[in-house]
Amino acid sequence: MNRLRRKSLDKIEKVAIRATRFIGSTESLLLHTVLFVGSFVFYFFGAPLEEVLLVLTTIVSLEAIYLSIFIQMTVNRQARKLHAVARDVEEIQEDVEDIQKDVEEIQEDVEEIEKDVDEIQEDVEEIQEEDEEEEKEDKKDEEILSRIEDTMGKLIEEVIELRKQQENKK
Repeated sequence: MNRLRRKSLDKIEKVAIRATRFIGSTESLLLHTVLFVGSFVFYFFGAPLEEVLLVLTTIVSLEAIYLSIFIQMTVNRQARKLHAVARDVEEIQEDVEDIQKDVEEIQEDVEEIEKDVDEIQEDVEEIQEEDEEEEKEDKKDEEILSRIEDTMGKLIEEVIELRKQQENKK
């Protein structure tokens, strides 16, 4: 039932839209002028002027009533469209605000990541410094071991020589 009523209202609204479009045209102006001037032709064919004016006034009054209704329907239709556009604009504004919040959150995340990267970079530098110090210590240890080996080698040679000398003395 509502669907049927809505269809009939849509048809009436379409008629109102067409009527207001026509009424606002040059063709309508010309047609009304011709009808207005043409109505006085009846006076020249013997109709009393009072009756011509009465009929003309009645027709013009009825037309004015219908025109005002059609125009109001068009205004209401435009108001509904504007209201829908306003709702769309509000939704878009809300979406933009949500996007701005998301961007701010992303910026905060990026700043936190930058801090983390800086900390990691500092840790890497510390590790590199520690590695360099360990390498230096390892080189020192190798040098010390090398000296100890040299010294041990010399000592062993001396011990061997001393044994030989003792054996020779015996």
